[in-house]
Amino acid sequence: MLFYSNVERLLDLLAGRDDSLELDRAALELARIQYPDLDAERFLAILDSYAIELSGRLAGSPGGAGYVAAANQYLFGDLGFTGNAQNYYDPRNSCLNEVLATRTGIPITLAVVYLEVARRLARPVCGIGLPGHFLVEYRDADLSVYVDVFHSGRTLTPDQCYDLARQAAGPQEENDPRWLEPVGKRHILVRMLNNLSGVYFRRQSWAKALAALNLLLAAEPGAADYYKQRAIAQIKLCNHAAARTDLESYLRLAPQATDRGEIEKHLRAVRHYLAGLN
Repeated sequence: MLFYSNVERLLDLLAGRDDSLELDRAALELARIQYPDLDAERFLAILDSYAIELSGRLAGSPGGAGYVAAANQYLFGDLGFTGNAQNYYDPRNSCLNEVLATRTGIPITLAVVYLEVARRLARPVCGIGLPGHFLVEYRDADLSVYVDVFHSGRTLTPDQCYDLARQAAGPQEENDPRWLEPVGKRHILVRMLNNLSGVYFRRQSWAKALAALNLLLAAEPGAADYYKQRAIAQIKLCNHAAARTDLESYLRLAPQATDRGEIEKHLRAVRHYLAGLN
């Protein structure tokens, strides 16, 4: 069982009950799956320092274009934040503390850095959750510009964003305006948790996968696939009673699942095992 300093606020945010927990604090709480003893205040102070330094460079309170130019030069030019293309599926890329320490990460965690610096400076920057990629957008009454934080802060037009999205969604897909809609903290955290869960499954880090899935189910208790994934982790951890419950939940929530026969077979095996313990 993992313990979080802000566990109740994190769960409230994921469940949609209360979104008062700041994104940077919430992201650092997720990183405790990998780093249970993480000192969140140390990394929040780093973000504070970035905002202070950037503020000092914004002479004359420039508009959006001036802010984006200054932020991109500072974060990607001077500090050297960059995408970790070589080790994309390293779990550290999904941990905000490691991204701040190494200045490398995947699109969504680099976006959290950009978003949280902007929040400290009261700048209108939002997250854009494209299929397969994550951007940020500076948006006010006079300017809308998309920033690709994974590729050194290059700026994109809407058409370029759609081209990027179709690399994941499929070249046959038509432009979907919903791809360019801003997403909130909860969406970002769920997406980060899905990344972490996928990485831990690949690495067979079952206890950490279980922790991520517990949080995902707090966010989306009706998501059948999360129960199936958690059942796999439970079986690997020899938590057979919990696995039985999750398999039953999956079948209840997805009665027409194409893998129903396979899941029922696993469920019978788990029930047989548990019956043998009595």
